[in-house]
Parts: sequence; C-alpha cells; structure tokens
Amino acid sequence: MTQFKGFPVELFRYLEELAANNNREWFNTNKQRYLDDVVEPVLDFIEAVGDHMDTISEHFVADTRRNGGSMFRIYRDVRFSRDKRPYKENVGCHFRHEAGKSAHAPGFYLHLQPDNVFVGAGVWTPPNPVLDKIRTAIVEPPEKWQAVIHNKRFLKRFSDIEGERLKRPPRGYDPEHRYVEDLKLKSLFVKCHLDDDFVTSPKFPMR
Repeated sequence: MTQFKGFPVELFRYLEELAANNNREWFNTNKQRYLDDVVEPVLDFIEAVGDHMDTISEHFVADTRRNGGSMFRIYRDVRFSRDKRPYKENVGCHFRHEAGKSAHAPGFYLHLQPDNVFVGAGVWTPPNPVLDKIRTAIVEPPEKWQAVIHNKRFLKRFSDIEGERLKRPPRGYDPEHRYVEDLKLKSLFVKCHLDDDFVTSPKFPMR
C-alpha cells in the first residue's frame, strides 16, 4: 500500500514560477523540476487514492499512467483560443467512472493551484443522452433528489450543485417544476475548497 505523505511545497512553488514564466523555454529548462516536484507526487497521490477507492466504489478508476491516466496534461489546447500560453498553471487529476472514457464521465476531481485548491465530484458537460437520464432522475420522483441535496452530511461540506445553466428550462420538462434550476444545469458538480497547508500535510488525503 502506498504511503502518501502530502504534496511537497515545491509543487506549489513550481506552479507559482510557471505562472510567471509561462513559455516553452522556461518549461524546458525546468523540465526535471516538473517531473520531480509535480508528476511524481501526483502519481503517488493517485496510487494512494486507488488503494482506498473500493471503500467508495469499485467502479471508479485511479490510473497512474503518465499519459492518458488520471492526471491531466499540463499542456493547453491553444488552437482555438486567443490565450496562447502553452501550459496550464494548475495540476488536476480525475478519478472517473469506469463506464466513461473521458473527462466527461462522472467522477471525483482534485485541483492544485497556489491559493486555489479544491476537491470536486460530479459530471462535466455530459452528452445529451446522459444529461436526459440525470434530469429524469431529478423529476421521477423529486423526493429522491430532495433527499440528496438536503442531506446533512452533504450540506456540511457543499453549499449547492454548481455548473453552467441553460437560460430556459430544457424542452420536455415542466418550467414550473420546483427543481427547474437544477434541470437547467448542463454540468452538475460540487466543490470544496482546501488550504494549501492542508494538502501538504502528512495526513492528507486520509483525514
């Protein structure tokens, strides 16, 4: 079983410097730092989570591959963006459901960025057939959805279901439904922000 003792402070130091020097020359010069201070500890974290994932569900994937696994690429897709910075200034990893094949699958997420660390769970921009199933689950019957969003343990950690919303209720659903705002959601996720010091603690993530 992997002994993960928290993320190194060097990870956040590296990301701070990357944000100030977001160019290929700096990245290539500091490539070994990226591998040692970012990639290796994140992969150790993914492996440690995988050791305990079956306590949540055996259907979520903790994939320690460097490419195509649970850790997101550091490289930005700038093809259609005015922002041409080549690198993300954060690190993310996604523990998706085994039935999904991409970041659009339901799962759990960790975001690491100086002064912006959070964990999340949910589904991001799922395809329409999946979104229709979610909306049907909200309305049939609504009491089940109410039990989820009013759960005391849920409310202790999360304030609301987040995500981009449609301007109007989706076609085929009652515009007067009591959960119409949730029916408008195109993504459904929750987030809990954490202190940088918390994730560098030797007791993270098992407390």
